[in-house]
Amino acid sequence: MIRQPGCGVCVMLPVASNLSVKQIVKALMATNVADVERAADKTAGKRLPDPDAAPNTDVVIYDGECNFCKAQVARLRSLDWFGDRLSFLSLHDPRVTERYPNLTHDQLMDQMYVIDRQGRQFGGSDAVRVLSRRLPLLWPVMPILHLPGTAGLWRWGYHEIAKRRYKISGRSKDCSPDACSIHLNRPK
Repeated sequence: MIRQPGCGVCVMLPVASNLSVKQIVKALMATNVADVERAADKTAGKRLPDPDAAPNTDVVIYDGECNFCKAQVARLRSLDWFGDRLSFLSLHDPRVTERYPNLTHDQLMDQMYVIDRQGRQFGGSDAVRVLSRRLPLLWPVMPILHLPGTAGLWRWGYHEIAKRRYKISGRSKDCSPDACSIHLNRPK
């Protein structure tokens, strides 16, 4: 499987040479909502590593009001076996605008970001590529993500999933209807 984050989201894409990108996207759209919600609830009950408590980590900024995003962050967290490579912030945390003023709310709602230890910012599928280099459990898929000429395809796939993330699994219980309705009613 390939870990592919979306808009503050991490998405697991099955790797199979006989599947087209459209088939992969359709499979993701058919994700069991109940499974995603259960994984999101597990994340809500556990504290993710905080960048203040773990300053020497890459920071993953994700949509903390999206069930799909929270479930994928839980999966991503499980890939950081020792908990020393990644920390996490919801894009709704006020520290995000304080620390990263150049990232707009719209940019953060469109895609997940990874801020590395040197302060470089990577969004969407580019963030996934960075994560594939940082986490040893993702090293087997790293060559696939870095094939020459495929960056546009990964960006397209990421965008297609990210823009439908609320439709895939809904919003979290603490998401205000006004904020989440923007994505639920967003044109395709």
